[in-house]
Amino acid sequence: MKRPLLALGALLTLGACSGDPDPAPPPGSDIVDAGTRADAGPSDAGVTDAGADVDAGTDTDAGADAGSRPVDPFADRVTAYHFGDAAGFGQDRFPGVVLGAPVGAGQYTGSLDVLSLGKGGSITLEFTDLFAVDGPGVDLLVFENAFQKVGGDIFAETASVSVSDDGLTWFDFPCASTDKDGGFPGCAGTHPVHSAPDNGVSPTDPAVAGGDGFDLADVGLARARFVRLTDTGLNGYAGTSGGFDLDALSVVNGQLPDGGVP
Repeated sequence: MKRPLLALGALLTLGACSGDPDPAPPPGSDIVDAGTRADAGPSDAGVTDAGADVDAGTDTDAGADAGSRPVDPFADRVTAYHFGDAAGFGQDRFPGVVLGAPVGAGQYTGSLDVLSLGKGGSITLEFTDLFAVDGPGVDLLVFENAFQKVGGDIFAETASVSVSDDGLTWFDFPCASTDKDGGFPGCAGTHPVHSAPDNGVSPTDPAVAGGDGFDLADVGLARARFVRLTDTGLNGYAGTSGGFDLDALSVVNGQLPDGGVP
């Protein structure tokens, strides 16, 4: 996980610190009924709806009814996930931390409003009120917390991206996870995030939002309801904030469940 550049000339710290204030469940544990974004905030990440303890180490269908709320372009619920080694950061705010709008911190700072997947970790999210559809150019944006280091390089931690319309048949975007010099083409987690709820930068405009754009035409899919992100296993893994750090997803070209447009 990246740490922010707090001011010009300030110490730039990469990876996790032992003082991270995240009392998280053990890496590898899964949440039954991770739930949906709600105005009241994220659900308890350590129990089922009934309050029972969750068995660790299994991939789980973690979905729940999104309920009635205004249509927006962001992911609505987590349907499955698996945390890898060195995960933990953000689990105390899960699933809400990865639902809703991105909370970018700009070109030179990595946001802390993220969930670390850990080595080889994965997460599957669903859009329930506005689906991504193939349209002109970028159809979907994935927001991580990459940032530009002093000297010009981008500090990136990558994930591969897969999409599905039915949750059963998946289409994988090619991710060149070893091509650092080329900027890891096709991978998520390579561009800083500029959009945040309080800064007026559109989270659905690829020209200004930041993050990484994906065109469904590249994998031959007309519509995507589900997005799966998988840490490439080639990132930094230390403490409890290792690997790809998910902030949010955003639909650029969207369609309502009834086939209409918003």
